[in-house]
Amino acid sequence: QGQLVESGGGLVQPGGSLRLSCSASGFDPDYYAIGWFRQAPGKEREGVSCTSRDDASTYYGDTVQGRFTISRNKDKNTIDLQMNSLKPEDTAVYYCVAATSGVCYSDYYTRPDEFDYWGQGTQVTVSS
Repeated sequence: QGQLVESGGGLVQPGGSLRLSCSASGFDPDYYAIGWFRQAPGKEREGVSCTSRDDASTYYGDTVQGRFTISRNKDKNTIDLQMNSLKPEDTAVYYCVAATSGVCYSDYYTRPDEFDYWGQGTQVTVSS
C-alpha cells in the first residue's frame, strides 16, 4: 500500500521561504503525476501545483505562480515544493498527492478524485 508523508511545514514571516518535502513509500513517484493542494480554515481546498509523470506539463495556481516551484528529488524519492515570498494568505494545510494516470491536466484542481494517494498534510503558517 502506497503512502505519502509530508514534512517541512512551520511558522515563517511574510516574505520568507519554506521547502516542503513529501516522502513516498510503496511506490515510485517517478511514474506518477505529482502535485500539491492546500486548504485554509473556512476555505475550499485549492490546487497549488501539478506536474505530469515526465514533467512535460506543469501547472501552478494563479496565486502561487512565480513564487512556488514543484520538483522531484529522485535520490531521496521525494516530492518537493519550494515556496518563496510567502504571504499571510499562503497559510494553510498543504497536502501532497500522486496520480497513477501520470497525467496532469490544466484543470487538475477540479479533479481531486484522480489523485490516488494523499498525504496527511503539513501546516504552513505565515505570520509576523
